[in-house]
Amino acid sequence: MALLLLFVLLISLVAADEDAFIGVNIGTDLSDMPHPTQVVALLKAQQIRHVRLFNAEPAMLIALANTGIRVTVSIPNELVLGVGQSNSTAANWVSRNIVAHYPATNITTIAVGSEVLTTLPNAARVLVNALKFIHSALLASNLDRQIKISTPLSSSIILDSFPPSQAFFNRSWNPVMVPMLNFFQSTGSFLMLNIYPYYDYMRSNGVIPLDYALFKPLPPNKEAVDANTLLHYSNVFDAMVDAAYFAMAYLNFTNIPVMVTESGWPSKGGSNEPDATVDNANTYNSNLIRHVLNKTGTPKHPGIAVSTYIYELYNEDMKSGPISEKNWGLFDANGTPIYILHLTGSGLVLANDTTNQTYCAAKDGADQKMLQAALDWACGPGKVDCSPLLQGKDCYEPDNVAAHATYAFDTYYHQMGKAPGTCDFNGVAAITTTDPSHGSCIFLGSGVKNGSFVNGTAPSMNSSITSSAACYAFTSSIMIIKVLIWSAFFL
Repeated sequence: MALLLLFVLLISLVAADEDAFIGVNIGTDLSDMPHPTQVVALLKAQQIRHVRLFNAEPAMLIALANTGIRVTVSIPNELVLGVGQSNSTAANWVSRNIVAHYPATNITTIAVGSEVLTTLPNAARVLVNALKFIHSALLASNLDRQIKISTPLSSSIILDSFPPSQAFFNRSWNPVMVPMLNFFQSTGSFLMLNIYPYYDYMRSNGVIPLDYALFKPLPPNKEAVDANTLLHYSNVFDAMVDAAYFAMAYLNFTNIPVMVTESGWPSKGGSNEPDATVDNANTYNSNLIRHVLNKTGTPKHPGIAVSTYIYELYNEDMKSGPISEKNWGLFDANGTPIYILHLTGSGLVLANDTTNQTYCAAKDGADQKMLQAALDWACGPGKVDCSPLLQGKDCYEPDNVAAHATYAFDTYYHQMGKAPGTCDFNGVAAITTTDPSHGSCIFLGSGVKNGSFVNGTAPSMNSSITSSAACYAFTSSIMIIKVLIWSAFFL
């Protein structure tokens, strides 16, 4: 049955490789896993342009061919030991799983294992060798510049994560971390990190405020302040990213970017998981996506966004563990959205909330000088992309302050999630239900065509890597230390 989706997720801000993006993880622990062609149909309908696979399933790689979707392929944990012990094994893996599909399938990254240091410590001693052997195989195939190599790490390897300026990697892993970071630096790669504010919040026993974990706006007096840098943190995600940057700097690595390979929030949980709700999952993922695509950056690196993969595309009903483990997905197996993300946009981030379309427009008769001042602010400190207002662009006409201000005001209003107070501009703007789009000038939330998806059943493809959502283990002593540290800032 064809399902008319009210949900359009996102696409990258621009096509350039170096720009930050939002992607999705595709797990396959479903009892009714869609066929790879159906998965790709959903990705295309939702304009999802970056995906991370937990293995190198040939059928999925074939289905992704000629779509332009950028793919991170993973070497499962159970293969890391073999790859790290044998150059020829690594070369054979690259030949079968990369060379055989590239460039038709746009493979951009290879993730070697997942959280190997914390979930498969016996393979840790060969992890750097595995990275180097895979790189040598890519080099032999002249693909070393097109495809980056890294390995996703659990954020639990970062100790003393708050304040971020005091963060450092678990020193017992320094014999692995130092050569690994050297490899990332020499190959122009990035540190992959899995960040789950949901777990930090749950394990803090109430010390970390829920709003702080969910990216909800906080008044300045509620933000956490790093006493060493005086940087203000309004969410767990940014604090963890900056902790990673400081931890790398502690080892004298200052030019390696961070990529978040997993982050999300469960939409359902058991009786002991009261905050695993649809509303919280929607709030977290919507705010995270907006945070990345708006290039907000972190307090340590403002304006430098961190590419992030949402965990995950589908609810995985075959996952073991608590109820929340089965409910991290954006969709069910039929391609039906679990919730409608609170996102709006035009051209870049497409509107998906069609149930309450409102716009922000300049008030009739507003003072022209005040309008101009508000327009200048929106296009400057407000970080609105006002390039469509340039002469010859789609929104240049009509060439008057009120029309241009309406475009800038509405863009800002939607970028801020239509939050209260974001359509005022010193009294010269007001919320309206009238779509101000005209001609080829399409405003955020306007004229979006929803994709449709016909789903069916297919043989299951079992995921080969256990996500950190299932194996995010902390020792009790580390957790107690973290709670005490956070208590100093929130209690």
